[in-house]
Amino acid sequence: MTRVLVVDDQALIRSAVRDLLDAAPGIDVVGEAADGEAAVDLARRLRPDVVVCDIRMPRMDGIEATGLICGDPDLAATHVLILTTFEEDDYVVAALRAGASGFIGKGAEPDDIVHAVHAVHEGGALLSPAATRAMIERYVRGAASDPPRPSPALDVLTDREREVLRLVGRGRSNDEIAADLFISPHTAKTHVKNTMIKLGAHDRAQLVIVAYESGLVQPGR
Repeated sequence: MTRVLVVDDQALIRSAVRDLLDAAPGIDVVGEAADGEAAVDLARRLRPDVVVCDIRMPRMDGIEATGLICGDPDLAATHVLILTTFEEDDYVVAALRAGASGFIGKGAEPDDIVHAVHAVHEGGALLSPAATRAMIERYVRGAASDPPRPSPALDVLTDREREVLRLVGRGRSNDEIAADLFISPHTAKTHVKNTMIKLGAHDRAQLVIVAYESGLVQPGR
């Protein structure tokens, strides 16, 4: 059972998301919060598997709350899914840097939101099409004015781990990475885990950011 905390400053939205998720098999909504401060407090008390969080809220926004939740060692098993109307590049990148595992718009189909909750709980990274476009466009603009340089942080990776990071950055699953590199899915999973540990990444979403910012993955290539 996936335990979920729903965070949004609008009571109507919170209620709708709660009803949607509570009706989905395998999901139990264990709490609600109306702002970032309350979200952090409840996350520490309830230890949910997934926090479904808005961005713009009073007292503390969703980006700051995400950083506090994902940066808390006691909440290492908790993942954050951003659910918002603002699928713009600055918000997408800020959320992923803060540790969010997924980013999806409130206009998404109900089944897509349910799928996103399950995906981030299982350790995946999920971006809506609009969020993906926003992030890619950001890096296209950045590459045009200031081409990325190889990051010294990648020096800690083996050649195989660099290749795995490149494939994660391109959105490949563990099974797809295994097929691309002619290795077993278990070995692919181990490489992904080791890469996350070496780079201090909270999850696959942060590996995607590293892959783009280091120039290991470039839009359109």
